[in-house]
Amino acid sequence: MASVVRMPEVLAGATEAVLSTWSVAEGAEVAVGDVLAEIETEKATVEYQAEEAGTLARFLIKPGDSADVGTPIAIFTAPGDGDAEISRALANAGVNSAAGEAAPAPVAVTPSPSIAEPPVSLVVDEQPAPTPSASRLFASPLVRRLAREAGIDLTTIQGTGPGGRIVRKDFEAHRASSLVSPAAPQNLSGYVEVPHTGMRKAIARRLSESKSTVPHFYLSADCRVDRLVQVRSEVNAAKGVKYSLNDWVVKAVAMALMEVPDANVIWGDTAMRRFDSADISVAVATEGGLFTPVIRGVESMSLGAVNTAIAEAAGRARSGTIKQEEIEGGSFAVTNLGMYGTTEFAAIINPPQWGILAVGAATQRPVVENGSLAVGSVMTVTLSADHRAVDGALAAQWLAAFQRHIENPVGLLL
Repeated sequence: MASVVRMPEVLAGATEAVLSTWSVAEGAEVAVGDVLAEIETEKATVEYQAEEAGTLARFLIKPGDSADVGTPIAIFTAPGDGDAEISRALANAGVNSAAGEAAPAPVAVTPSPSIAEPPVSLVVDEQPAPTPSASRLFASPLVRRLAREAGIDLTTIQGTGPGGRIVRKDFEAHRASSLVSPAAPQNLSGYVEVPHTGMRKAIARRLSESKSTVPHFYLSADCRVDRLVQVRSEVNAAKGVKYSLNDWVVKAVAMALMEVPDANVIWGDTAMRRFDSADISVAVATEGGLFTPVIRGVESMSLGAVNTAIAEAAGRARSGTIKQEEIEGGSFAVTNLGMYGTTEFAAIINPPQWGILAVGAATQRPVVENGSLAVGSVMTVTLSADHRAVDGALAAQWLAAFQRHIENPVGLLL
């Protein structure tokens, strides 16, 4: 029986997405789990896998087109299905089989539930079919939307993408140049306005919600890392690799979560969820914004495996090919600005996680040893905690456990 494939809710809360590329051809046989398409959201490009087996008989949208969640994007057929079955499936989905456009009646769709948010019912907006001139415009769907909002004529922009396609950087460069007024008074400095990207808007929304709704409190500790610096240098020389201090920090965070299991939780409206393993988000800075891929089961990984997992996840984040499941879950996060020379800072929690550890640079500082003044390597860390999930005493217990592990790095190699 012919069936309709709809635009999935690839990330929690997303209401629309862009179909970047089809990974299979029309008429291809598809098995459950095969990659059908790459779908672009405001945060990542996600591989969409088939949920049923059959023949992908017809595409309903083209690569580069944007669509609301729940919009029909393709038709699947079973053996023996013909044009009549395809037309029936399209009609049932509210799609005109001849024109390939949405029928006037809206289609109610309930996306798959996520851990962070309850399922919601979405309705496909009634959108007229694009005119031939609009559909042939060599610009990405995102650029077309930004141009409509800004009232900019795309014919005035020279595209630098494949085939002269207008991409986001072309639009932003054009808009930035038009915002600098040549008639500005000479005593005022010039400036350029850079429009917010979808990712920057998403980051701003999420962090604003966190700071305004989550009761943050903060604990700091100065960790003596003389031994860590020495052991790291010896291990790197012996193995011919370059483990970063952050690899050791992430492993120490995992061991502290195992030692203090009451802190390995996430907050929920009706209950807290306690985990058996340490799944840790690691902040990765990219050109477009911040990603936090989750490294799973860190407590059972070797330091080398932690190093490899973080490096590979960071590479996918920076290339924009990180998968949906890689940025979901986790009970705790680590963010490190030590490589920039920052010695101390506090971070904002990413709900429903209960905590995030902000790691500063390891620097030479005055310390007291056996009543005498000396010089030692000290690294300041600041724990931001959600008071709904973790009380002050429990957070202090966890931070003390982390400090013991990071100051005794040989144990992290075992």
